Amino acid sequence: MLLGEVVRTSGEVAGTAARSEKVALLAGLFRRVEPSEAAVVITYLAGRLPQRKIGVGWAALREPVPAAAEARLSVLDVDRAFEAIAAVKGKGALGERKRLVRELLGGATADEQGFLYRLIGGELRQGALDAFAVDGLAAAAGAEPADVRRAVMLGGSLGAVAEALLGRGPAALADFRLEVGRPVLPMLAHTAKDLDEALDKLGPCAVEEKLDGIRAQVHKDGGSVRVFTRTLDDITERLPEVIAATGELAASRAVLDGEVIALGADGRPRPFQETAGRVGSRLDVSGAQASLPLSPVFFDLLSVDGRDLLALPVTERYAELARIAPEPRRVRRLVVTDPADAQQRARAREFADEVLERGHEGVVFKALDSAYSAGRRGSSWLKVKPVHTLDLVVLAAEWGHGRRTGKLSNLHLGARRPDGSFAMLGKTFKGLTDALLAWQTERLREIAVGDDGWVVTVRPELVVEIAFDGVQRSSRYPEGVTLRFARVLRYREDKTAAEADTVATVLALGGSKGRREPKEPRESREPRESKARPEA
Repeated sequence: MLLGEVVRTSGEVAGTAARSEKVALLAGLFRRVEPSEAAVVITYLAGRLPQRKIGVGWAALREPVPAAAEARLSVLDVDRAFEAIAAVKGKGALGERKRLVRELLGGATADEQGFLYRLIGGELRQGALDAFAVDGLAAAAGAEPADVRRAVMLGGSLGAVAEALLGRGPAALADFRLEVGRPVLPMLAHTAKDLDEALDKLGPCAVEEKLDGIRAQVHKDGGSVRVFTRTLDDITERLPEVIAATGELAASRAVLDGEVIALGADGRPRPFQETAGRVGSRLDVSGAQASLPLSPVFFDLLSVDGRDLLALPVTERYAELARIAPEPRRVRRLVVTDPADAQQRARAREFADEVLERGHEGVVFKALDSAYSAGRRGSSWLKVKPVHTLDLVVLAAEWGHGRRTGKLSNLHLGARRPDGSFAMLGKTFKGLTDALLAWQTERLREIAVGDDGWVVTVRPELVVEIAFDGVQRSSRYPEGVTLRFARVLRYREDKTAAEADTVATVLALGGSKGRREPKEPRESREPRESKARPEA
């Protein structure tokens, strides 16, 4: 299949709001896809690369490449090109990756180039495409959508299911079942604005502490243990503590869902960044374990001693979890049988306050009759956590790519220093609607003081309200901290830059004094690297 067919379908899917039309467009494409191409096609349509990270930043895409006159790139040609780019290592790697990327773009038409730019940069979004793709696959192969959905849940990969289904028909779906040792996509929670909304929506429910750790799915088969992340990466070798903890379970075979978290001597959680750094490190595991031990804490049980528990209500799954796992290995929880009862509602609020007081992220409400819907963001699980907001100053913005071409998109955000200058805390292009993009482009150009073709520097006077999940340390930025999951809420033209939040406020939120090493001279703190986008 030519990449051009995927690009055309992607544009058509993005151009229609009707679910039935999206599904029909995808089904038509899947009928033309060879089984060997299916996984790549579906991954591209979802805005992802099968290789995940290929080591290419936006600097490598900055110079335009003449487009090909006609479409000739196949989907598998592109996949092989990305494999080659991802495989480049060692001295001169950046230059070689740039050369290979330009070679790939030179074989693409203008429309294909736009698609590839957005794919590499993570800006290709098709809404809930995975859900549409399931229905499209079912229609293309003559299968029941529910059967395809379950296969994806248990197989852990929409692409793998698509390849099997398009190659062998609906009978292939029987191959996908819950097996110890094969990870399944985790169930996720929607967000509720507060405790009252969650209780009103769910009715009888359990309230569980939401730990600010790393999601971990643990598979135990006798003495063999494997640990997988939320994205199904195998991290077993990095977590000897988790392997040891499975010895405490009163079961020989089990699949458990939970978190791994670093706790201080006082039992309070260490900063998320420390936990993430420890889990992400592949070096000197024994030394890392000694300096920052991790604790596994479980909140669900998917299978035990050969029994599939996915369809059971959360009350029964937790009862089984309580039977096999000691209390320190389970999340704290409170059952609310009647949310209309004032005393139970008040106790739920007290419980949520206690969770926050212990330093955790928030709470998760789970309907008592909810099954485990692997791979889905189910409405029967609702998370509630405090949302932090800051009023920050826009210091600069980057010209967008893809559908944001011609718009100032990625904002450079700054907090106020005591001397009246501003310290950059990070960037975000999240939360920007098309209308807001158009408005901010016009407004920022009015206060621009420099444009190097990539970054437009502006007078520090426009205040924007930013929501974020927390503050973490970062050596990239001058005060040694950055914001987690920052997104734009609104512009505050009613505020002046002198009323923006201060660096001290940000540091207090993170419980940090920032980095301690000497700061670089101010001239070098507006680094050329600050223009670099995250690598794809």
